[in-house]
Amino acid sequence: MDLQKINVKFFVEEPGAVSPEAFVLLFNAWIQAADGEYYDIADYAHVEAGPGILLIAHEANVAMDNTGNRWGLLYNRKQPLQGNNGEKLRRVLKAALENCRRIEEASSLEGKVRFRADEALVLINDRLSAPNSEATFKALKADLETAAHALYGNADFVLERESEDPRKRFSVRIKAAGRFNVAALLANLDKGTGNGNRRAAS
Repeated sequence: MDLQKINVKFFVEEPGAVSPEAFVLLFNAWIQAADGEYYDIADYAHVEAGPGILLIAHEANVAMDNTGNRWGLLYNRKQPLQGNNGEKLRRVLKAALENCRRIEEASSLEGKVRFRADEALVLINDRLSAPNSEATFKALKADLETAAHALYGNADFVLERESEDPRKRFSVRIKAAGRFNVAALLANLDKGTGNGNRRAAS
């Protein structure tokens, strides 16, 4: 299975720490500083449990997303990636975390936004190549374990399917034991080492 259109979401610690309008202003600042990398913003903050605030680009969209009534940063890779599935997953995880770090360090947010790093949601935005089924989970479990292993180093973690509804996208939640921060996960991905104990649950 050749994974593409990988999405990753990291959840915020305190959902109400800043208003959605603060992210509109922040993303506008990113557009102005990006020299064409980003080109538009879509504001769906008024939609209950919706897609939130989207920063749109050719390669990948970045959003402060409220799907499921859980605010978090959603990184939506749109363009094809090279390499094996494990390498692709690590690349998208790293890109998502780099955006999390950028938000945490944004002076306009005054340090009020922090991300829970002990939980990550991985979604595949391709129902044809990766239908939401147990067969897909079994086919990708080893790749997901490899990515989680790189992400959490020596910590134990568990993989859980988000939903078994075939109408929804295939998605897996990675939960790790212990507390982590964004910087630690980025360091783990750069090292690519660790011997975490892995368990999977469907």
